[in-house]
Amino acid sequence: MARSAAPPLLSLQDITLTFGGAPLLKGAELFLFEGERLCLVGRNGSGKSTLLKIAAGMIEADRGSRKLKPGTTLRYLEQEPDLTGFATTRAYAEAGLGPGDDPHRVSLLLQALDLTGEEDPVQVSGGEARRAALVRALAPDPDILLLDEPTNHLDLPAIEWLERSLAASRAALVLISHDRRFLTKLTQRTVWLDRGATRRLEKGFAAFEVWRDAQLELEAEAQHKLDRKIAAEEDWLRYGVTARRRRNQRRLGELQALRRQRREARAATGQVVMAAALAGSSGKRVLEAKAISKAFGGRPVVADLDLVLQRGDRLGLAGPNGSGKTTLVKLLTGMMEPDAGELKTGKRLEVVSLDQRRESLDPRSSLADTLTDGRGDQVAVGGQQRHVISYMKDFLFQPEQAGTPISRLSGGERGRVALAVALARPSNLLVLDEPTNDLDLETLDLLEDLLAGYQGTVILVSHDRAFLDSIVTSLLVPAPELGQGRWLEYVGGYSDMLAQRGTLGAPKPAKTKVRRPTDGGPTAPRETAKAKLSFKEKHALATLPERIATLEKQVARLRERMTDPDLYGRDPAAFQKNVADLARAEAALAASEEEWLRLELRREEMEGR
Repeated sequence: MARSAAPPLLSLQDITLTFGGAPLLKGAELFLFEGERLCLVGRNGSGKSTLLKIAAGMIEADRGSRKLKPGTTLRYLEQEPDLTGFATTRAYAEAGLGPGDDPHRVSLLLQALDLTGEEDPVQVSGGEARRAALVRALAPDPDILLLDEPTNHLDLPAIEWLERSLAASRAALVLISHDRRFLTKLTQRTVWLDRGATRRLEKGFAAFEVWRDAQLELEAEAQHKLDRKIAAEEDWLRYGVTARRRRNQRRLGELQALRRQRREARAATGQVVMAAALAGSSGKRVLEAKAISKAFGGRPVVADLDLVLQRGDRLGLAGPNGSGKTTLVKLLTGMMEPDAGELKTGKRLEVVSLDQRRESLDPRSSLADTLTDGRGDQVAVGGQQRHVISYMKDFLFQPEQAGTPISRLSGGERGRVALAVALARPSNLLVLDEPTNDLDLETLDLLEDLLAGYQGTVILVSHDRAFLDSIVTSLLVPAPELGQGRWLEYVGGYSDMLAQRGTLGAPKPAKTKVRRPTDGGPTAPRETAKAKLSFKEKHALATLPERIATLEKQVARLRERMTDPDLYGRDPAAFQKNVADLARAEAALAASEEEWLRLELRREEMEGR
């Protein structure tokens, strides 16, 4: 490996670890250099979290060495933070400080992540616990940060804040995350943990999936050659000269070794088999909300929302935690009555929901009983009976795991169980609340493929920007600038929404020491204010109000056309053109308003100097 002469800050070599049967890690390696940003990827259950705990010094391997450069400070963020025993979130965060660390940074980070520090750890939500754990890890400004699923349970503003803060951090990073955009933006190197061993790619996550697929294709070719060799050996044993018994015994042993090699290869490269049980088609109009509203304690969460969902639509919901996404889903699916307005649902609607916290899973129940609902050894999948072991294998569970309690499964394994339970039930409306949490990248790809081919309708709540871009046909986001409880629908995914609207409000990044990362890694952008507006900016400031007024009239005219209930039936092409024209006009209006506001603020700032 071509590196500078400086030794790594952290090195793991020949790491081997066995839990019970087969080794989980077999000769795994990890090297982390100063300022380096590395992602650790692999399937659920492959040992990523275990390897990170060994790197953090929390677990001792059966064999191998761990070396930490003397004087190096390290902080570890576990996948499921435990705040037990602490009176407040501040006390938990301050417990991570070392001698000489600045306690004031805890206050800054708590404020940046919308925590008071007085929250009771017993009462905090998953997102609040995650933010408190981030404060604990980031506050000491360590040399090394080991982060296991740092974006789990965070909302989009918090994820974007974390991206900016880590980009500006001096720390060397090892990241485990299912958030592909997060990994793409932050990492320079990739370590793939596969079948207990590690393979290193000297590029960031953006290049990983193409490289991984090429590696698997090479293995498939080698597997094909192995199969041909096994067939030839079997043929020789069947028709060879039986008198040469000793030679036959040697070749029989070789054949058995080849078969064992094939079994191991196939077991390692298995894939989730994922399919949704589809009920009969729903009506063309799945649901229609007319001016629905909901408030709690006088605070509007949803106000005068109009929404039409047609069969086959994929509606995404995104926004900060506490903005009312869960409430809105309950309103749209009839689980909660609105305070005002009307909700009409279509005919023959069969709804299946996947909750964010997997609360439908009983932690005391075994894997088999969870899938069969405790009724023997058969699972009803789309009305057809299947043996539970066969269905378990579709989701990469081994037969010996049938009796394992849900509480002993990893976060990713629990995610796969929840999917297996939900997808077995016939549906024509899937409601998925953060389905990507804890899933590995391969399972995410398969879930995307499943939803792309799903014949029903989907409502998806997610903070995974890449997943939203891949799945949804429209995105519903809170619009507080229009009033409390207001929501706006945008055509397309998350990136399309940003292009039309601008970024969601996000907390300010914490002040951190900035060091240029080594080897051309990403750096935090810096803006320098100009002393005065340019001629082009002055001209834009003068002409934009007229353009905004023209665009407002255009948008109003196009929206008026959309109120014609017969337009689609009379002229589908004109309807589609009107939808496209309206989306473009709204995007242009939003961009013009944002530009005018930016320039006006700049002008006021210049004049105030």
